[in-house]
Amino acid sequence: MEDKKFTMIDEEFICDVCHEKVPKLNYTARDHCNHCLSSKHVDINPGDRKADCKGTLIPINIEKGPKDKYKIVYKCAKCGAIKRNVMADDDNFDKVLEIMQNNSMK
Repeated sequence: MEDKKFTMIDEEFICDVCHEKVPKLNYTARDHCNHCLSSKHVDINPGDRKADCKGTLIPINIEKGPKDKYKIVYKCAKCGAIKRNVMADDDNFDKVLEIMQNNSMK
């Protein structure tokens, strides 16, 4: 049987990077910290929790996707994998701008 490509898991957590409490999103699955924008490499497909890596996903870029949805581009600090997560409505906009500015200087 084929696994679903998206599993809905929306739960609060404490960020491993900035140690802030991250609330549930309440409209889709929460998949990154809304304070520092970091994430954790726990999924193969969104929400499946099947990745063995468990490394920190560091935000390296912001890109515009289909339907004007912006995505955070991550690079795993442990295995080097590149992942993308849709930005959340409550993401720290100053951090988004910082990532965009750092990327434009490259």
